[in-house]
This record gives sequence, C-alpha cells and structure tokens, in this order.
Amino acid sequence: MIDSSELPYLRRCVDLAARALELGDEPFGSVLVSGDGLILAEDHNRVAAGDRTRHPEFALARWSAEHLPPEERAAATVYTSGEHCPMCAAAHAWVGLGRIVYAASSAQLGAWLAELGVPAPPVRTLPVNEVAPGVTVEGPVPELAEEIRELHRRFYTR
Repeated sequence: MIDSSELPYLRRCVDLAARALELGDEPFGSVLVSGDGLILAEDHNRVAAGDRTRHPEFALARWSAEHLPPEERAAATVYTSGEHCPMCAAAHAWVGLGRIVYAASSAQLGAWLAELGVPAPPVRTLPVNEVAPGVTVEGPVPELAEEIRELHRRFYTR
C-alpha cells in the first residue's frame, strides 16, 4: 500500500505522461527513486518516432543497470503512470529493480482503449506479476486514474 509521501512521485509520472502527449507521443511517464527517496532518473514515452520499445520503464531499467550496483537497484522503486507492459516488466526483473508503483493498471488501460475503439496491441497485456512474479507491485492509485484516462482519451481522439 502506498502512503501519501509517495504521491508526489506519481504526480511527476502524470506530468511526464502529459509531456509525452504534448510531444505527440503516447502518454506514459516513469520515475526511478532510490531507497532513500531521491529521484535518480525519469523519462516519458518516446515511441512516436517508430521504435515501439522506447518505453520509459525500459529506459529506466537500462539506466539503472548502467549506473547502480545491484543492492541499490533492489532498494529502488519505479513509479509509473501505467502498469509495466510485459517487455518492461521483464527488463525490470532482469536488472533486479525493487518495487513498482503504478497509477493506472494495464486492465484499466485496456478497458479505456476498448471504449475508444483502439485496436488491441500486438503483445498481450499481462499483470506485472505474471511476467515477473518476484517483483512487489502496488497500484492502481484511484485518485490519479481519471487523469491518466483523460490523457489517453486525448491521445486517441486527436
């Protein structure tokens, strides 16, 4: 269960998702936070140029592998606007990152996109723990879900 001290990290994820939308990209944003609460890195979706693997969660996993020793990766938390896709969940587990906290679940996103008539993605959405069973996962966070929904609505109805 997340506490109120973690909401600013998730708020930053929503802001990064909005920034991605402003740049013409799908609205996803993520923040990597150290075990002692320091923001280490952040990113937003960058798939609009054609590389569909440029998810912020994947980028943060790679950054952590390059910059942090294993014990610091294990103590870190990835906060994200949306639950990791299977690719990002696998990267997270392979590099040994700690917990994941997401604002909106992949199930929520799937339902929202279906309502908008968006075709299903080429990779099945799965809960993180079906891909990475050892990762602690928390979410969704109801007070942010409607904002995330609105960002996706704006992306797909423009």
